[in-house]
Amino acid sequence: MRTRIVAAAIAVASAAALGACGTTAPATTPSGSSSASQLSGTVTVFAAASLKSTFTQLAKDFEARNPGTKVTLSFAGSSDLVTQITQGAPADVFASADTKNMAKLADAKLLDGTATNFATNVLEIAVPPSNPASISSFADLAKPGVKVVRCASQVPCGAATDTVEKAAGVTLNPVSEESSVTDVLGKVTSGEADAGLVYVTDVKGAGDKVKGIAFPESDKAVNTYPIATVSSSQNKELAAAFIGSVTSEAGKKVLGNAGFGAP
Repeated sequence: MRTRIVAAAIAVASAAALGACGTTAPATTPSGSSSASQLSGTVTVFAAASLKSTFTQLAKDFEARNPGTKVTLSFAGSSDLVTQITQGAPADVFASADTKNMAKLADAKLLDGTATNFATNVLEIAVPPSNPASISSFADLAKPGVKVVRCASQVPCGAATDTVEKAAGVTLNPVSEESSVTDVLGKVTSGEADAGLVYVTDVKGAGDKVKGIAFPESDKAVNTYPIATVSSSQNKELAAAFIGSVTSEAGKKVLGNAGFGAP
């Protein structure tokens, strides 16, 4: 009889222990979100050229927080990236330097859900440190003999330049029109141009390689940056997680430090 009582007690204790194990909470990260180990694989991000510095940093931060993930980045002019995605390029995420190019993908039913605005940017004049053409205003860019470079109109920085020209009543005669803002900056840093129209973030990122000249007309062309998951993405969970990191407080801090404004 005593033996049966002891055996029953052991059985009850074992059942209680098993029940306790079944109610253990899942592991969480310090932020309280699900364990980072749940995310894995590669996410391919197509981003506007003006985002190169910030997205490179954001990608490193994302990979550090999520071991087992890899962020592949491709930078170019927003219009070029739209063309690539439309033609079937394997992108998971698209970040544009304007809402117009994002709308092209939305109209083509190539987005998964809606885009989220995450930053803004404005134009600034970039000149070599010595400012050889003595540029001090937007109107100075139209002076005879000034070698100015700008983005082509189909690129967001080019569309912004068109808007500024109309607002200022000034018509530029550029020596070249580039397909991305980084190409414009390259012409200035190499000494091929006296001035170039780029974003304030590009001037800040270039450090002492260029001198930035702000002008009031830039307020007439504020570019809003949206980001979205591409409908053909093979890893939409990871794509959503990366977008979440860009729009998080940590992501906003990286963007703000680079000179981007709030959306």
